[in-house]
Amino acid sequence: MRTLDKKEKTNFNKLQKRLRRHVGNAIADFNMIENGDKVMVCLSGGKDSYTLLDILLNLQQHAPIEFELVAVNLDQKQPGFPEQVLPEYLDGIGVRYFILEKDTYSIVKEKTPEGKTTCALCSRLRRGSLYGFASEIGASKIALGHHRDDIMETLFLNMFYGGKLKAMPPKLLSDDGKNIVIRPLAYCKEADIRLFSELKNFPIIPCNLCGSQEILQRKVIKDMLQSWEKECPGRLDVIFKSIRDVVPSHLADVDLFDFKTLENKRTRDLFDKLQLINL
Repeated sequence: MRTLDKKEKTNFNKLQKRLRRHVGNAIADFNMIENGDKVMVCLSGGKDSYTLLDILLNLQQHAPIEFELVAVNLDQKQPGFPEQVLPEYLDGIGVRYFILEKDTYSIVKEKTPEGKTTCALCSRLRRGSLYGFASEIGASKIALGHHRDDIMETLFLNMFYGGKLKAMPPKLLSDDGKNIVIRPLAYCKEADIRLFSELKNFPIIPCNLCGSQEILQRKVIKDMLQSWEKECPGRLDVIFKSIRDVVPSHLADVDLFDFKTLENKRTRDLFDKLQLINL
């Protein structure tokens, strides 16, 4: 961590407390971590996963329950990937870790047509590798570094491009039913995480595989949301609140709410009277 002056220290302490409070609340609200859990923290080398690991390590020391943390990095064999950065960092803070080597980079480059985004296939391959490794080491939970902004961006991505009202849940059972994925940063703002990461001076590793793809759908959504926040401060808080306060009867999903059998009270009362007369 870089040297801070008095004012910076005060602001950093407030920021750190805020992030820890948000993580603690998310864990409690969704029962993310339980006594005896072995939590596999997926560490990519980005600001989000570094922040996640840092805060979970602190909570581990002060939580009323006992749980184990294991950091796992997936080395996807991207050209120029600085392999020594994460081991040196994790050795320095004394965290148990594994470096999982899978050449998903070559597969992504081979399968993705020129000019197309690599994120979807890259994510799918990465997820499969991490899920399988979690089972190997006996991890009961898989912790990912997605934050509040990621959740909102995913909501609008699915609405605008996928035609679905779906976001990114703070807690998820994998499709095969074998892994529980948790996102303890679900209540944390990306701006707070970015500042925390800068002040902590984490050794950030950029993603060279997709970092040059500026015309990504997610970037379009991110820019849109940020412009809304700039025009109307607090709008993102309201949007995120709506994700946590869903009213199925006021949407239009017939599988989620039984619209077909709805009837008003007058109709019900009339039907009951007719039944009595026929008796």
